[in-house]
Amino acid sequence: MSTSRLRRLNPPGLHPVSAYHHVAEVQGGRTIYISGQIALAPDGSLVGEGDFMAQARQVFRNLEAALAAVGADFGDVVKLTLFFTDRTDLAAFRQVRGEFIHPEQLPAMSAVQVAGLVQDDLLLELEAVAVVAD
Repeated sequence: MSTSRLRRLNPPGLHPVSAYHHVAEVQGGRTIYISGQIALAPDGSLVGEGDFMAQARQVFRNLEAALAAVGADFGDVVKLTLFFTDRTDLAAFRQVRGEFIHPEQLPAMSAVQVAGLVQDDLLLELEAVAVVAD
């Protein structure tokens, strides 16, 4: 998306952050909602049993494929919502996210610790909202 149509900012008056942006402002474009992605390979098998970083990488690969299907990429993502079972994994999540999303393009983000996900062996689920230029 054109940077003139998407503005990410951390406004004065809110606590400073470097791991995400407080605000993603979009003017125009198509809004894309991507369902929560989990660590399943294209054949349906679990990737990285018990390994948070391996699961996170697969989740981002799945998200990348979903974005590509609509002509988008990680630069178009304006909001991520992370559901994870252990908040001590947040630093590992940020490390893996950095492999896929440039620090200047970090979207708005929410992270929610949950008691469990749809399968007991899943450690995270990630959903996204993206905006693609018309």
